[in-house]
Amino acid sequence: MSAAVLLDPARLDRPDTTVQHAPFPFMVAHGQLPDEVRSDLDRDFPTYASAGFFPYDPADCGPSVNALIRDMTAPDFASAIGRRLGIDDLGRYPTLVTLCRLLNKRHGTIHTDSRSKIATALIYLNPQWPDTSEGCLRFLHRIDDIDSVIVPELTPLYGEFAVFKRCDNSFHGHLPYEGERRVIQVAWLTSEEEKLRKTRRGKFSRAFKKIFGSLDRKVGAGRDRNASHRD
Repeated sequence: MSAAVLLDPARLDRPDTTVQHAPFPFMVAHGQLPDEVRSDLDRDFPTYASAGFFPYDPADCGPSVNALIRDMTAPDFASAIGRRLGIDDLGRYPTLVTLCRLLNKRHGTIHTDSRSKIATALIYLNPQWPDTSEGCLRFLHRIDDIDSVIVPELTPLYGEFAVFKRCDNSFHGHLPYEGERRVIQVAWLTSEEEKLRKTRRGKFSRAFKKIFGSLDRKVGAGRDRNASHRD
C-alpha cells in the first residue's frame, strides 16, 4: 500500500458538498475516496462477526484501512473540518476511532452524541446499497421525528462522508436496518480519560456480543422508527 493520501482535505471543496451551521454545524461531502482503492478497502475492512461499532485495532484491519484511518485522524484533516464547522484547533483533541461492519435493527435511534464528543466524522464504504431509506443517515430537526430531515439523507455508499459538531440539538439517526453497513467513525473527544473510558466500554461490548450475539440481535429488533435516546 503506498503512502498516498486517501482522504484529501482539498476534496471537501467539491461543488456538491453541503455545509450548514443551523440548526447545528454539519457537512455532507460526496465522492471523498478514490475509485482505485475500492477493492483494497473492501479486502482490508475487518470481518467482525457481531453488529455494532467496535474500537479500532490496527491488527483487525489491512493496510489500506489503516492508511485511511491515519488520514482521518491527521491534524490537517481535523483542521479542514474545524474550519468548516467553526471549531478552533480541532486537531488538539484526542480521537476515538470505531468501525462497524454489521447493524441490527435496534441501531440508529435518534440521538445527539454524548457531551464528551466535540465532533464526529463518518466515512462509508459499502460497495452497493438496496433501494431503501433504511440505514441511511439523517440529520434532523427533532429528537422525536425521524422524518424531520434537514437535508436529504445520506446513503452509506463508498466515499460518502459526513461530519457534525456535537450540540444539544445535533439530532441524527436512521431507519432500522439489519445487514452489512461498513463505516469508519472518528470522534474528537474532550479528554484522554473519556477516550480510555469509551475504549474500555467498546471492548467489553465486543466481548459480550461474541458470546450473546443472538440475544443482542433480538433486543430492540421491533423498535419504533422514531425511537430515540439523548446521547
